[in-house]
Amino acid sequence: MSATPEASGSSGAPQGGWWAKVKRLLTFTFFAAVTVFVVRYARNVEWAEVWSSIAETPWQLLSGAAALSALSYTLYSCFDLLGRHYTGHTLPTRRVMKINFISYAFNLNLGAVVGAVAFRFRLYSRLGLDNATIGRVVSLSLVTNWLGYLLLAGGAFVIAPLQLPPHWKLDMVELRWLGVALLAVVALYVALCLWSPRRSFTIRGHELLLPPRRMVPLQLAMSCANWMMMAGVVYLLLRRELPYAAVLNVLLVAAIAGVITHVPAGIGVLEGVFVALLSHRISEWQLLAALLSYRALYYMIPLLVAALLYLWFEARVRVSGRSARGSPAG
Repeated sequence: MSATPEASGSSGAPQGGWWAKVKRLLTFTFFAAVTVFVVRYARNVEWAEVWSSIAETPWQLLSGAAALSALSYTLYSCFDLLGRHYTGHTLPTRRVMKINFISYAFNLNLGAVVGAVAFRFRLYSRLGLDNATIGRVVSLSLVTNWLGYLLLAGGAFVIAPLQLPPHWKLDMVELRWLGVALLAVVALYVALCLWSPRRSFTIRGHELLLPPRRMVPLQLAMSCANWMMMAGVVYLLLRRELPYAAVLNVLLVAAIAGVITHVPAGIGVLEGVFVALLSHRISEWQLLAALLSYRALYYMIPLLVAALLYLWFEARVRVSGRSARGSPAG
């Protein structure tokens, strides 16, 4: 589902309303709680054992985790190809994938506003796409990503709910009902795309455009595969000492916690959720060692590559601009 702004003004609620203040308060409270939790655990961590665990990780598992990371980024870099097919723009496949890769790496490390939105608008506009087309590409990519998340999280909570720590006061029945709600959202989206006679809806001044029917299964497959590969990286770095389903469940919880707190790269949030939910099943230092390796493989190395690609892209565009201005046609 893609969105494009309409000329009419938005009729939504005031930005400074009571709900906006409540959301800011909840975000601050959650972030403060996570910070206290992480600091408390950091003081008790045997960091020597963490680094020792990283060094002792078998190279086969590290290589497998690196390969899965590369596959995940390659797959995510294809998300914008769906947007190209939908909008009909004609940018080359390699350029679209490079822009998608750059935005994904910066999105993970700096947040969606910078990575998913700002970088795409910057790079696509330099290649001649208009704002409406870029907006549709961005929104379709975001919907694709979270559509798979909702399907996996809903299915996981319904079929294989988390084994929560003994002191957590949360019933498995409540988790299952949450899973049912998530699956209902996916079902609604699929039903609208497949059977709705209307292909566009206007909400608060924005036109929501449904993608082609044949694209929906591809959205689900690509997104689910990407989330599962991300969990596979952590699973391998944990030396396969926990069930894959448990690792996937916790990663999904950590992902939404990072979005709620707006912490760049989910620093501290990812570690806090994994320690809270799995430290009763595996040692904290082994968890932290695996997560540090995960950050290096899935966050830092791709960010370095993306930064170099971005600089190369900007240099190419500037050189092309100068050549065009110096030519007779220019």
